[in-house]
Amino acid sequence: METVSSPEVFLHIKVVMGMVISLSLARVLTGLAGIVQHPGKAKVYPIHLGWALSMFLFIIHIWWWEYRLQAVPAIGFGIYLFLVCFCSLFFLLCALLFPASLDEYGGYEQYFISRRKWFFGILGLTYAIDILDTAIKGHERILSLGWEYPARNIIYIILCAIAAWTPNRRFHTVFIIANLVYQVSFIFRLYDVLG
Repeated sequence: METVSSPEVFLHIKVVMGMVISLSLARVLTGLAGIVQHPGKAKVYPIHLGWALSMFLFIIHIWWWEYRLQAVPAIGFGIYLFLVCFCSLFFLLCALLFPASLDEYGGYEQYFISRRKWFFGILGLTYAIDILDTAIKGHERILSLGWEYPARNIIYIILCAIAAWTPNRRFHTVFIIANLVYQVSFIFRLYDVLG
């Protein structure tokens, strides 16, 4: 079997992951553009828009931090499959945020609340799998993130479980606002510069 150099493997994997991530980003942007193009078609829901913004940040952030894959000395098909499946979760989240049709619903609020178990279940799974994704980049990488990284993921998993369970609008409002503030803070404190 022919061995391929690590930079070539990384570039190949990056292209495939980029295709899946691009579909996710396109889904969010197309959904937001649809709201602007047809503002009267479906009633807008601020919490839904907040999660759309959060997914936009999450998607561009994951693409930013996956650069660190180049530090992995050897990538087999198992890791490749794992990474493609991980990226596919983002597409599922974006497709759940912006369905092909809202005809059965009175607007984004009714739709979002009715699909919250799916959305927050997959989002919680994404945070769990993110720990494995970071572990692929090496033990030193996990240690470099300190206590905050695993605590963040565990707290998000718990909050997603609560959000999947409760339709309480007040909880969902506080969750999305706190999430956006923390998400921006986390990105600029821990991942601002690649190195």
